[in-house]
Order: sequence, then structure tokens, then C-alpha cells
Amino acid sequence: MFSHLPEPKLDPILSLSVAYRNDPRSEKVDLGIGVYKNSLGETPIMQAIGLAEHKVLDTQKTKSYVGLAGCEEFNQSMVSLVLGDSPVLDRVSAIQTPGASGALRMLGDLMKIAQPNTTVWLSNPSYVNHQPVMEAAGLKVKHYSYFCPVTKQVDTARMLEEISHAGKDDVVLLHGCCHNPTGADIDLETWQQLTQLAQDKGFTPFVDVAYQGFGDGIDEDAAGLRYMAERVEEMMITTSCSKNFGLYRERTGAAIVLGRSAKDALNARGKLLTMARATYTMPPDHGAALVKTILQDAELKNLWLQELTGMQKRLVSLREALCHEFRTVHNSANFDFIQSHKGMFTVLGFSQQQMSRLREEFGIYGVGDGRINIAGLTEGDISYVADAIYKVS
Repeated sequence: MFSHLPEPKLDPILSLSVAYRNDPRSEKVDLGIGVYKNSLGETPIMQAIGLAEHKVLDTQKTKSYVGLAGCEEFNQSMVSLVLGDSPVLDRVSAIQTPGASGALRMLGDLMKIAQPNTTVWLSNPSYVNHQPVMEAAGLKVKHYSYFCPVTKQVDTARMLEEISHAGKDDVVLLHGCCHNPTGADIDLETWQQLTQLAQDKGFTPFVDVAYQGFGDGIDEDAAGLRYMAERVEEMMITTSCSKNFGLYRERTGAAIVLGRSAKDALNARGKLLTMARATYTMPPDHGAALVKTILQDAELKNLWLQELTGMQKRLVSLREALCHEFRTVHNSANFDFIQSHKGMFTVLGFSQQQMSRLREEFGIYGVGDGRINIAGLTEGDISYVADAIYKVS
């Protein structure tokens, strides 16, 4: 049965962590996999999460099934976190999923059933999982220009021009904030222009918001998608708790559907539950229980927001420190773009060969497409990493 299967290809990101762990050098830095690390190089459990775990353990009386949709209180809490007090909440439905990748697949399958000839437009570049998930759901994929390799910023004019060719059978997938892999975000004016395009051309927006709170703040990072949600007839959203709650291994996410009417949203939810039944049946509960506990407890939510703000500000300071090192030690402003990017990632604009040199000569592990994880840096790494990047550039 299995002898004809091809040899597996290594995952381009996860395999880096294995190589990093096996690297015997003491001077090495892992800027590959997208996890947040503190000043000690550790991925910590947030205090709010620890307190919520104690509360859940003290109050939870059963490990019985939760249901196909997962925790309904979690679902409503995530809708509120993403959409705020938007007037469209009465035509929104949501289900809990195994991480945001689970939500991507559920919504991909939903599109295939609801509109089999759907083409999903992805930014070039985009999150490494976007294309394989959409293609696995049987959908066609196209790309729109996004990142300018010269300016290291969003090529807004070209992006808008290409998206203007999307039609009523198309879905345009956008990053809600902290674009992965580039770190270059669209501004509110561009969100407004994209909303107008959606209204004029009839395509359906799909927003993946995996880093809410890591860019400019919880509400600030959702401003664009909230503007769009209040002005389009239909929309899909995926959201993750991996980064902003530090729940990487708990696989906690949600799929959100905005329908033309409450009935349409409920019909979409019903189909999602049918597909969930045939896929994973029920999502894992622990992460959702923690998030729900935090978001429904004023004291815990305030603590979580304080911690999240601290992480966001530290990411900004790491970017500033790296750019300051380039300017003062190497007399180079060539990497100033790093300071303008948001969230965890930045694309250096390096070739595969340059990224290989960083890894082989300096023990600095980044993704072959030039992406580095700023959140993987410690303050003590700044000088060494800046020196290595400068030498390879």
C-alpha cells in the first residue's frame, strides 16, 4: 500500500528547529519557528494563563464531551475580541477549531461546498500554510502582489490593481495584522480601499488574524477588519490564541462567518459542524477553557492585556535596538525597514544562499525565504545577529 509513496519533504520551518537543537555550537540563535521568547530565551507561560489554569482546575467537574462547536462561551468571547461591539454581530456565527490552521481548513472546505469554483487569492508571499490548506480543500489559488523587495514595504498600488480583477466567485485572503512572513502591514486607508473593491467587484473577504495585539494593540490591530466587516455582506475570519495567549501547543482557534443574514450565518455554522463531525469531531477543550476564563474575568483580562502589551512593546524595542546597532556600529541605514515592520516577523530580502550562510557560518537559523523571527531574539543577541546579517548582506 505504501511502497509507491514519494519520500517526504522536510517542513521548511519545523525542520529548522531540529537542526538548531542538533547544532553543537554554543553561539547560535533560532530565528526560524514563530514563537515568542523573553529576555532569557524562554517561551513563558503567561501569568494570566497560569492563574486561569488554577481556576479551571478548581471549578471544572467533568471531562465529558463539550460539543461539535467547542466551548460556546469561548466562541462568543473570540467574536467579541475580534469584532468588538460591531453592529454586525447579529449575523455572525463561530465555532472553536484546533488552532487557526484548523479554522483555515474548515472554512476552505465550507467554500468548496458552498461555491465549488471558488478561487482564493493569497498575498505574495503569505503564511506558508495558506496555499497547501486551500489546495487540500480542492480550491484554486491565485496570488496578488504584496511586498516590494526593494522598499521592503507593501506595494499598495500594485496590490489594489491586481485585486481589482477578483470577481464574485473569488475569495481574497488578507492578514488582519502583523503580516506573516513580511511584517509589513496595510494601513487603514488601504483597508478602506479594499472594502470598496469588495463592494464593487463582489469578491468575499477572508481575514486571517493570528497576531492580534502584537502590532499596535488589541483594538488597533482589528481596526481594519472591523471597518470591512461593517460594510460587506459576507466575510470569513480565522483567529488564533497561539501567540497572544501563548497557547502554542493547546491548538486553540476559531472560525468566524459573517453572513448576509442571521439565517445565512447559522446555515454556514451548521455545515461547519457537519464537516467537523467528519474530521476531528470536537476541538480540544483546555486552551479554550483558559481563554474563556480570562476574557470573562475582569481582573484576569486586565492582567493578560498588561502582559500582552509588555510583549508588544518589547518587540518594538528589539526592532529599534537591531536597527540602532546597524546604524551606530556598521554605519548602515539599509536595515531601517525592520523598525517599520510589525509583529514577530521581518523579511530581510536575503537569498537562499545568504540565509544558508547565516546558518552555516554564524549559527543563525532563519527561513530560506529570508524571514526571521524578531520575537526569537534576546537583548543579548542583538550585537551578534546584527554583525552576522551585515557581513552576509
